[in-house]
Amino acid sequence: MDEDADLIKKGLEDKMERLARHEIYSKSKTASSEEEKEKARQEYLDMVGMHQDFRW
Repeated sequence: MDEDADLIKKGLEDKMERLARHEIYSKSKTASSEEEKEKARQEYLDMVGMHQDFRW
């Protein structure tokens, strides 16, 4: 029973993380100013773990 609860908890945490990444990605595409877009883009890249050397 505990194993099932742990799997469910992990699945829900993963889903929440994916939803947060999607929201930040969407904000990086639809923000009203270029500064907001760039800030959201950098936040998204940080969240997904993109190394600084691979960013433009």
